[in-house]
Amino acid sequence: MPTDIPAASSAATPLLTLDNIGKSYVGPVLGGVALRFIPGQVLALTGENGAGKSTLSKIVCGLEQATTGTMLLDGKPYQPASRGAAEALGIRMVMQELNLIPTLSIAENLYLKNLPQRFGWIDRARLERDAREQMEKVGLGALDPWTLVGELGIGHQQMIEIARNLIGTCRLLVLDEPTAMLTHREVELLFLQIERLKAEGVAIIYISHRLEELKRVADRIAVLRDGQLVCDDDIAGHTAADLVSLMVGRSADDEIDLSGRTIGAPLLRVRGLARGDVVHPTSFDLRAGEILGIAGLIGSGRTELLRLIFGADRADTGQVFLGDSETPAVLGSPQAAVKAGIAMITEDRKGQGLLLRQSIAINTTLASLDTVNRGGWMDHAAEATVANDYIGQLGVRSRNCEQAVGELSGGNQQKVVIARWLYRDCPVMLFDEPTRGIDIGAKFDIYQVLAEQARQGKGLVIVSSDLRELMLICDRIAVMSAGKIVDTFARGAWSQDALLSAAFSGYMNTPSTPAAA
Repeated sequence: MPTDIPAASSAATPLLTLDNIGKSYVGPVLGGVALRFIPGQVLALTGENGAGKSTLSKIVCGLEQATTGTMLLDGKPYQPASRGAAEALGIRMVMQELNLIPTLSIAENLYLKNLPQRFGWIDRARLERDAREQMEKVGLGALDPWTLVGELGIGHQQMIEIARNLIGTCRLLVLDEPTAMLTHREVELLFLQIERLKAEGVAIIYISHRLEELKRVADRIAVLRDGQLVCDDDIAGHTAADLVSLMVGRSADDEIDLSGRTIGAPLLRVRGLARGDVVHPTSFDLRAGEILGIAGLIGSGRTELLRLIFGADRADTGQVFLGDSETPAVLGSPQAAVKAGIAMITEDRKGQGLLLRQSIAINTTLASLDTVNRGGWMDHAAEATVANDYIGQLGVRSRNCEQAVGELSGGNQQKVVIARWLYRDCPVMLFDEPTRGIDIGAKFDIYQVLAEQARQGKGLVIVSSDLRELMLICDRIAVMSAGKIVDTFARGAWSQDALLSAAFSGYMNTPSTPAAA
């Protein structure tokens, strides 16, 4: 594995050149970064959460100003004062945080900054025609362009965000974790667009933690670690293990220590839980000390099942029993579920899991405020003590416990959400996509946390789209397809092919018989 930074292999004339780029807030987050972006080439930019990837991209796209260094576009000084200024020069960015207006239609979101007009009125016929043409490019031709964006799933919204950034002149496109919320079909459509853009001479910065994607889509790889560029090279010369070591400064484990656990009696018994056509009658048991995975395709009902258990949605039929009780638990709301000892870590940490403008301390203690108040007043010292304890335990990268969680990287935000529920100490923990958009190092930190919770006798349910993740950490994997559990596999009895076959089975013509988990 190389230890020095190799020079970029391409001799082509760069579109954009970065020299000694640095950025400091309270402390430095980037230092001495030098990169070249070549027309028609995909540069994969990767590193742990907090390594500086998003900060560097925002500097390139005019959302942040560098503290040190210079940039040259076509050999001329380049320092965009805003995102709009960068876009006017053909520099565009698709961010993880979607920038769409949910109450407007697809067509209106696509052309909001340049709505076609006729006689002072919006030309709806032309708007629809242009929108359909743009939607067709990213595989959304079957959608009605007048559909409100808020009615669409996250994956479709992500594709609309991409389509919007491909309107007009695009010379350099930054894609920040573009596939985190896409289905396999949508990912393939995105890759086709990337090939088209490369052929047109567009330079692309592709930010992702999915190393198998990087190997497939990128020509070069740049790795940031702690704000420093540690690799800039042709990607073909690097294995996934090389890249992981470059990212985290060490080799990532390929196994998790799941020893020291005792699988005990059921903590949670779900019987016939159902809601409309989304979740058909579903039953399973979760035992103390057990990690139960739930696999399935997007739209198979995995998230909806967790929401029913947690009381976030109202079930049409079915019951949930806790411990050895023969009386069904009354879980009519998330508050009732929390009081009953059930925690849920949502897949949408920004929208549903965190108060982004509030501090780490407030977010950590949010589910247990009665423990950090004295006589009805918040005890900020006690709150800080709790938060600092979990910052240390989970390795949260932050200035201090008073930093707003909205300023943290995605992996560190996820650790804060988990810290909240660790502090609440619920015996049943539901995790929905706990490592989505998180780097390799942070993933393994979270896996160790999950294993430790199981050792403490808690029962964990993990929904994940990453089959390898489930196969690594789970005792059993239940597979949902078309709203029902169709099969359950014990450790040692599964394979990736068997899990995928079960995931598709509910959508085939031949019926599948649901198997209790």
